[in-house]
Formats: sequence, structure tokens, C-alpha cells
Amino acid sequence: MRLIVLLLAALVTAGCASTAAAEEASPDGRTFVSATVAGEQIPGGGPLTLSFADGQLSAYAGCNRGSGPADLADGRLSTRLATTMMGCPPPFGDADAWMGRFLEARPAWSLSADTLTLTTEATTVTLRDKAVVDPDWPLVGTTWRVDTLVSAQAAMTSVALEQARPTLTLNADRSVTGWTGCNTFYGRAEVVGSTVTFAPVTTGGPVCAGELGDIERSVVGVLDGTVEAIVDADRLTLSGVKGNGLALRAE
Repeated sequence: MRLIVLLLAALVTAGCASTAAAEEASPDGRTFVSATVAGEQIPGGGPLTLSFADGQLSAYAGCNRGSGPADLADGRLSTRLATTMMGCPPPFGDADAWMGRFLEARPAWSLSADTLTLTTEATTVTLRDKAVVDPDWPLVGTTWRVDTLVSAQAAMTSVALEQARPTLTLNADRSVTGWTGCNTFYGRAEVVGSTVTFAPVTTGGPVCAGELGDIERSVVGVLDGTVEAIVDADRLTLSGVKGNGLALRAE
């Protein structure tokens, strides 16, 4: 009788261990960033970022973001992505087509600790767990520099924007401070999760002329009302309800 009880206990333990191992081997709840690409390269260099959560996949390779259901059955990743429609300058504009071809080919997948490998006939992508290799910077308390102005039609960078170096800091006391490229600004903002609600910011100087004035209006125009704030490593994307937004990098 004692032997039967021990055998049953061993079987239960083995079953629990198998279940735990299966759960541990799933990429669900994790985000991975490409470390190497063998075969067809990502236009613009990527990286390819894949996030798995509750049977859904979010994907980004340098231009638009895609999302859709993720089926991991039989060792293959099957998905059909719906993407945003922002125009991106070359070569980044071709990253979406690369991402679509790669994921639509139903790549075989394997996960070992922090490394996810996806393989098609043409390409093998090795990705690492983002939380390990490239953790997100904190939204609050970081100084973010604007490097791209986003409209409903396109994303825009320029020499003037690079030289102006507009910045934004969300402070723990709910104050907002920054630089438009020719004026300082200040205001208030409420941060709840990935949503930031700005009271209209106030600039500290005269209206700027020319391209600097256009940059200032674009920056200040986004910092008004509710925007979605997505942090990805040292990158921050602010997206307004009208399709305008800012892409920023941590300093």
C-alpha cells in the first residue's frame, strides 16, 4: 500500500513538473527583441520586437505596429496582423513588408530560457527577452528628447529638429517641463498606466519664427489632452486621438 501511495505521489509530482515546464516554455506574457537575423535582413536594421499576451501578438520592425491573434500550436507561430498606417521614410518604410512576409510564413519557434528562435525557409531570427537585455526606462522622471514628429499622414524628421533638440520631462509631482526647440514650457499632467492627460502647456517666450515655430506648434499641440504613452526600452511614443504624436528617446 505504501508503495502505491509513493508511486501516485511521484506521478502527481511529475505531472506538475511537466505542466510547469510547458508553461515556462511558452513566450506568453513576454516581449522579445531580435539579436541576430540570418537570411533576409530587416530593412533599416530593425530590430524586430514581438510581444505575446493572452493569445495575442504585437509586432514592430521599425515602421508600423501590428497586432493580431497568436497561435503557437504544433511548434509554429501563426498570426494575421492588422497594422497602423503611418508613412515612414526609406528604408524603414519597407520594414512592414518584411515583417508581414516573415510572420505569414508561419515560422517554426523554439524557446530556451531567454532566447526565442523563429525560423522560416528564408530567414532565422534569434530574439532575446527584452526585460533582460533592454529594459524599459521609467516614463516619469526621465528626460525624453523629441526626434520625430508624427501626423496622421507621416512621420517627419529634419536637420532643424535634430539641432533644436526639443525635450519633455514628466515629473513625480505631476508637473511637466521641457524645451520646444526655442522656448521652455511647463504644465501639469496626470499619468495613469500608459495614459497621460495633459493640461495645455505654457511656453515661456515669444512665438518662434520659421521651421522652429512649426516644430514648437507640433510639440505643444501633442501635449494637450489625453495621449497614449508607450515606452519601449529607451524610446517613448506619444499618440494623440487625432493621429498626431511624438517619438522621443531617453537622454
